[in-house]
Amino acid sequence: MIQQSLVRELRAICGSYGVLDDPDALLVYESDALTAYRHRPAAVVLPRTTRETRESVAAIARHGLPIVPRGAGTGLSGGAVALNDAIVVGTARMNRILGIDAPNRRAVLQPGVINAELSVAARRHGLYYAPDPSSQTTCTIGGNVAENSGGPHCLKYGVTSRYVTGLEVVLPDGEVIRIGGQGRDAPGYDLVGLFVGSEGCFGIATEIEVSLLPVPESVRTLLAIFDRIEDAGRAVSEIMSAGMLPAAMEIIDGATIRAVEDSVFAAGYPTDAEAALVIEFDGLEAGLKGDAERARRRCLATGAREVRTAQDEAERAALWKGRKKAFGAMGRIAPDLLVQDATVPRTALPSVLRGISRISARHDLVVANVFHAGDGNLHPNILFDRRDAEELERVERASKEIMRLCVDAGGTITGEHGVGLDKKHHMTLIYGPDELNAMWGIRRVFDPGETMNPGKVLPDETQPVAAAVPA
Repeated sequence: MIQQSLVRELRAICGSYGVLDDPDALLVYESDALTAYRHRPAAVVLPRTTRETRESVAAIARHGLPIVPRGAGTGLSGGAVALNDAIVVGTARMNRILGIDAPNRRAVLQPGVINAELSVAARRHGLYYAPDPSSQTTCTIGGNVAENSGGPHCLKYGVTSRYVTGLEVVLPDGEVIRIGGQGRDAPGYDLVGLFVGSEGCFGIATEIEVSLLPVPESVRTLLAIFDRIEDAGRAVSEIMSAGMLPAAMEIIDGATIRAVEDSVFAAGYPTDAEAALVIEFDGLEAGLKGDAERARRRCLATGAREVRTAQDEAERAALWKGRKKAFGAMGRIAPDLLVQDATVPRTALPSVLRGISRISARHDLVVANVFHAGDGNLHPNILFDRRDAEELERVERASKEIMRLCVDAGGTITGEHGVGLDKKHHMTLIYGPDELNAMWGIRRVFDPGETMNPGKVLPDETQPVAAAVPA
C-alpha cells in the first residue's frame, strides 16, 4: 500500500491529474497488451517533463519502492506490468516533438510521441521515421526505444537501435544523464546502443534524438495467395536467395485471414486460403517493376494460386490491411491472446511452421500465425480464455514447446517484443551462466538497488552469488 505522504509529494511535482491511486483508475494499468499477466500497480505517475520525471523518480527512490516505466502499454511481453506493488511512471503526457532538423535528417522528441505521428510531421520535409511496429498508430517512441522495436519494414531498414542517436535518461536514483546526440558518434562506450532495448531496467528516456530517412520515390506492393503456409515460407526463401531485398515480406495464415475477413477490418482476402504473403519493394522507380515481376514469378513457382499487384496507393493500403489489422481481429477467435515472438533462419520457416501446427494440435489449441517472414521473425498467436485454468496450463506448455522448437532450429526467443516477464525463463535456452552473470553486472551498474522494472528480462534464479572475500 502506497503511503499517502508519497502521493502528496508526487502530486506536488506532477499536479493533481498527474498521479493516479484510485483502484478503478489503476485497473487500466494492470497489464500491457499481453493480457495473460495482470498486476495492479500501487500508483501511476504521469510526468510531463524531464524535471518532473527526475523529481518523481527521486521521491519514489527515497521511499525504497520499485518503479516500472511505461509507454502506451502496447508491449507484448509483460514488460510494463507492475510486480510487487511497484509504481508505474508513464510517459504518455510527454508527447511533444521538440524539433525536426530537416537538413541533417534528425528529430528530437519526448518519449510519449506516437510512432506514426513522427512520420506525419516529418513528411512535410520529405522525410519519415523508418521503424514501423504494427501498433505504430498507438505505440510510442519511448516504448520502441525500450524494446528495440522492429516492424514489417525492418527487413530492409532495420530496427529502432539503428535510428536512435542520442538520449536524455533519468536513472533509478533520479540522476539525469545525456548520452550521444547531435547526430554524431560520441567517443567512448556506446551507451546509447546499450540503453536501447534495455526494457526499462536501466532508467527512463525523457528525450530522444532519432535519424530520419527520405520518403522513397516509389513503392511496389504484391499480395500472393497460397493453399499451404509452407509454400508461402518457401517463396520467402526463394525471393531472398534470388538476390532481391524487399522492404517487407509478411505472412498471414488461414486462421488469421478468416478472423480478419469476419471483422470490420475485412480486406478482401479469400477465406479458403491458408496463407497470404505481402511483399513490398521501395526505392528508385527504375528497377522496381522488374523486382516485382521477379518476385511474382517466384511466388507462382512455389505454389501461389494468384498474385495481386497494387496499382495505386488505395490498392496498396487494401493489400496491407489484412496484415495491419490482424491483431485487432484476433478477439473474434478468443478473449485472450499470447503472442510469441521467436526468430528462426528463413530456410527453417516451412519446417518450423509444420512443427507449430503439430504442437497446437497436440495441445488442442488454436494458433494463428502472422509474422515478419523476411527476417524469420515468427509470431505464433495462441488464442485462449484465461478464465479456463486447464486451458491456460496447456497454453503455457505449448508456449514452451514453441520456444524450444525455434531455438533448436537455430533461432532465438525474441525478435522485437522483448523478453519482459513472459520469456525471462527462456533466457537459459540461449545463454549460459557466464553470459547471464555479465548481464546482471551491466544491469547493476545502472540500477544497483534493482528497483527499476524488477523481475523482468533476467531469470531470478540466475542471479550470481557474491564471491566470498578472503579473511
